[in-house]
Amino acid sequence: MSVNIVAFGNERDGFSEDNQQPSLIWSYLGRSALISHIDSSLSASHVGNPVCTDYQACVFGNVRLVVHDCPVWDIFDSDWYTSRSLIGGADIIVIKYSVNDKTSFQELKDSYVPMIKKALNHCSVPVIISAIGARKNGVPCTCPLCTSDRRSCVTTSEGVQLAKELGATYLELHTLNEFYIQKYFGGVLEYFMIQSLNQKSSEKMKKRKKMQKCHRVQPPQLEQPEKMPILKGEASHYDADLHNLLCCCQCADVAFYPEDFSSMVEAHKIILCSVSHLFMLLFEVLRGVPPCVSPVRVVVKDPIFCSCLPDILHFIYSGAFQWERLEEDIKKKLKDPEKTEHVLEKVKCILKTPGKLNTVKDCRSHQIKRLYNTSLRLFFNTPVLADVIFKIQGATVPAHRAVLVARCEVMAAMFNGNYLEANSILVPVYGVSKDTFLSFLEYLYTDSCCPASILQAMSLLICAEMYQVMRLQHICELYIITQLQSMPSRELASTSLSIVSLLKKAKFHNSDCLSTWLLHFIATNYLIFSQKPEFQDLSAEERDFVEMHRWPSDLYLKQLADYRNYVHSQKCHCTVM
Repeated sequence: MSVNIVAFGNERDGFSEDNQQPSLIWSYLGRSALISHIDSSLSASHVGNPVCTDYQACVFGNVRLVVHDCPVWDIFDSDWYTSRSLIGGADIIVIKYSVNDKTSFQELKDSYVPMIKKALNHCSVPVIISAIGARKNGVPCTCPLCTSDRRSCVTTSEGVQLAKELGATYLELHTLNEFYIQKYFGGVLEYFMIQSLNQKSSEKMKKRKKMQKCHRVQPPQLEQPEKMPILKGEASHYDADLHNLLCCCQCADVAFYPEDFSSMVEAHKIILCSVSHLFMLLFEVLRGVPPCVSPVRVVVKDPIFCSCLPDILHFIYSGAFQWERLEEDIKKKLKDPEKTEHVLEKVKCILKTPGKLNTVKDCRSHQIKRLYNTSLRLFFNTPVLADVIFKIQGATVPAHRAVLVARCEVMAAMFNGNYLEANSILVPVYGVSKDTFLSFLEYLYTDSCCPASILQAMSLLICAEMYQVMRLQHICELYIITQLQSMPSRELASTSLSIVSLLKKAKFHNSDCLSTWLLHFIATNYLIFSQKPEFQDLSAEERDFVEMHRWPSDLYLKQLADYRNYVHSQKCHCTVM
């Protein structure tokens, strides 16, 4: 028997220099008297991966304790299906945050709590919210370059309100010492562990009693259906796409020069403005000035900074999170510690967001990873810096050529080849609805999508196939499969959604993985689909495949009929049937 604990959030202060202190979960495992053995091999295998760390331990003598510790909330953005499966398989959920990191708490409350509540709707799991740290009530800095709420802390009332929203147990741990870890946090955690074990033991006992009541003459055993093909997702290449845009310099609309105009470095306004408000001010984006057709010339008066500009742009276009690599490149180029520090401080000032905590104070932290991934969303479907307008179903949708060229090879050929669109601002779009095209553009800008239904996912899949964006096509395939797998048999029998129609569309649009899976899905649910009129629309080849892989099989149905005849002939009451 085992207990699964899933922990989300980072208990460390975002501005603390001590990033080597043990985490809350690891401290509990090391201090608890109930733990007889800790398997640290799993944690060692995840040293380079900040997303999730796994531990295993023995508790209560022979009970296996499995802990999945996810300090980075990005798992909900990058891999929603994995995060949802973690919550679905958890016996206890622990949410951690530092009381001195107001920004992370606000992000948790605004962005991730709705996702957790949505995942918890399907299961009843105890949740523990742990507010960690002693509040630092310092005097706010009055310098205009710093934020005024730098010392703001998360109050107790805010934590209690968050616990009420999730129906959770709220704890405050002022420090990770023996009392708070062992007596306070450990006591609550062990209480829920005992509850989980009691529930599992009760269910196991009920199942055993039910098996003992079965008649000695057992009905035929129904084999498990044939395993359906597993669809593997494609890794994101969002950062690589934008980095390649800098290398090829397509659609560049900014040119940086030194004072003597001896060299030139090209870039893109949309990427620079998505990273920094300083570039927004420089290009007068905040004032709503229409974009210039010709490239904007920017003269960099600082010769040291200008010499490092190619490395800085590579850092920005690569996702603005490879800070160690930027430091190393600038050190090799300048070979002067003072000049290196001078350039790096200017880069930090460029990336700083006014009115918010300085996200680059600790540039080695994962907190600034994918800094502009969500920032490009600010320019999605807005006329700001837009240089192309799509006309679709009588409406117009503004966009930016640089993003489209970087993220879609078909659009790169369209805007850079011998096509009318290369020199046109107004581009018509046919064969797709406005809502579907907007969802397609949203993926190009943000590298994420969330279809509202199976039909919308199929429409987006068709659009992705039209523009040859294979990763988006795989995401839509995975969404359709996940939604169909979650449908109970009663809903599957009464739904008006035509699975055979989905199969035909998947085949027509070269979605081989989805079409193969749908055929297996029809065969696995043979008794449901064979009664539907759409079953007759299957081709002869498709019907032969379904009949060969149908579940339950003809042999099982024959054995079941024979068993029923036997029960009737013996004139005995069958407690199973």
